Amino acid sequence: MPKAYVVAEIRVTNPEKYADYRALSTAANEQYGGTWLARGGERVQLEGEDEQHNAGWRSVIVEFPSLAAARAWYDSPEYAKAREIRTANSIGRLFIIEGV
Repeated sequence: MPKAYVVAEIRVTNPEKYADYRALSTAANEQYGGTWLARGGERVQLEGEDEQHNAGWRSVIVEFPSLAAARAWYDSPEYAKAREIRTANSIGRLFIIEGV
């Protein structure tokens, strides 16, 4: 069964309240088997830079054992609380992609 990756590009609009998201999302990831591969480190935009794709955005990649595990995490009550905080204090996009 191929692994799955949650990929997000986020621009934080309220850093103070977004900090609550980090704690909740960390706990939910651990509970559902997620492993942080990238979490807001330095981003170098090589191509396609525009207002929504540039070095000012946080990039996040989380590895899960499977697509079903990633979906269970996203739909979980634990992550729902974190997601509510994230969407209220940032803009961005998030998706799951299945590995090879």
